[in-house]
Amino acid sequence: MKNKKIINTVSATILALFALLTLFLSSSVIFDWFGIRAKEGNYVLFIVWTNFMSSILYLIAVFGFLKNKKWTFWALIVALGILIIAFIALLVYVNNGGIHEAKTIKAMVFRMLVTLSFSILAFLFINKQLK
Repeated sequence: MKNKKIINTVSATILALFALLTLFLSSSVIFDWFGIRAKEGNYVLFIVWTNFMSSILYLIAVFGFLKNKKWTFWALIVALGILIIAFIALLVYVNNGGIHEAKTIKAMVFRMLVTLSFSILAFLFINKQLK
């Protein structure tokens, strides 16, 4: 039981850092804080908004990890679903000649893998222990 609590706490801490970084970077582009928008190059606005929404869901999941809530898994799955839909839309956008940065595709794949990993952790260490 103690190991599961440690894993949940470590997961929550890492996810919180990831969520806060995502929230800062996406909101900086959306609201043009500190001139970051100009530094981002050819960003895709709907991807930035997707990341912003995901960061909110990540913060909700952090609370779920800390409080050992079963819905933590579902918050992360919703975030993953949103990311997958946005990624498909991004691929369509790129294939139709949309201007973008190559790093955007890599970042989306990374973000989907991170979200999937935390979803698996939530399923294994919260949902299964509650049964």
